[in-house]
Amino acid sequence: MEAPEQLTSGDFTASMEPFLLFEEWFAEAKESEPNDPHAMALATVDADGLPDVRMVLLNQRDARGFVFFTNTGSAKGRELAAVPKAAAVFHWKSLRRQVRVRGAVETVSDAEADAYFASRPRLSQIGAWASQQSRPMGGRFALEAAVAKVTAQYALGAVPRPAHWTGFRIRPVQIEFWHDRPFRLHDRVVFARENADMTDWTKTRLFP
Repeated sequence: MEAPEQLTSGDFTASMEPFLLFEEWFAEAKESEPNDPHAMALATVDADGLPDVRMVLLNQRDARGFVFFTNTGSAKGRELAAVPKAAAVFHWKSLRRQVRVRGAVETVSDAEADAYFASRPRLSQIGAWASQQSRPMGGRFALEAAVAKVTAQYALGAVPRPAHWTGFRIRPVQIEFWHDRPFRLHDRVVFARENADMTDWTKTRLFP
């Protein structure tokens, strides 16, 4: 009988800086994930405290936090306006890893939103104007008609960023790294800080 695979600690457990560790894992995910390594499940809460979760794309990241863009009138936009806190999880199945993020949420500056909007494909820019995100729609034709109208309106020149479209930054107070191990003896390390302005993190290993 073959001996069971030995549980190892994993090199990542030695790291003391979660953003650098995230960059290492994200680089590997871009090489191994067949689709959207920057996809993350984003959780918010509604006015009744009922959790709401959906997949979004991580558009920007730095030492300040993790940024995604959306229509502020969407369900997540309205929920974040009322309760500016969120959680997100990245699951990279090909690597058998996940990263969990929790923290307060802030709106990015107009300059940041303008710059990112300008980098998007023109059809995506038009879609940001045409879609009344999360609102009821009578039929597919309503969206197609709205796209045609916006396309005609901005037939020439650049498409400006809608006032209702911007970015939200999760400023984490917790980042947890999880790595699958045999027999469900997984590696889990959580980095935490009291507030998002602190640069020092505490690191704790957790039971799987």
